[in-house]
Amino acid sequence: MRTQTHTKKKRTKGTIATVLQYVLNVALILLAIAISVLLVKELIDIISNSLFNEGNTSRLEFLNNILVFFLYFEFIAMIVKYFQEDYHFPIRYFLYIGITALIRLIVVYHESALYTLYYCGAILLLVICYFIMNRANERSKKEDF
Repeated sequence: MRTQTHTKKKRTKGTIATVLQYVLNVALILLAIAISVLLVKELIDIISNSLFNEGNTSRLEFLNNILVFFLYFEFIAMIVKYFQEDYHFPIRYFLYIGITALIRLIVVYHESALYTLYYCGAILLLVICYFIMNRANERSKKEDF
């Protein structure tokens, strides 16, 4: 009797996990479609502002558009990697997105020197984390051989 109950609970947990995984996958696909539309819109804005605007767009606005484009691009790349790596988000993509978002903040909101210093410190911290993570991956690969 106990084995039968244990098997039933295990099957229920597996079913719940499968349903939630399916819901998550559908949500991520819809998010990827929405971000892809925004990516194309941003690309059209960049091209139209650079070719047809004749200097009316400021350099900061143009750089902001490019950084937003890269943020969209990185989110899409992260979703693609999620499906390629068997439903796992690699942490390095979150670091890339964080660094790009902070660079965008520095470019767009650079009035306060103190906040700019905070953003630079956060970027440095993310880069250090990325470096440590890469070193740990290299060491684990060497140990595997």
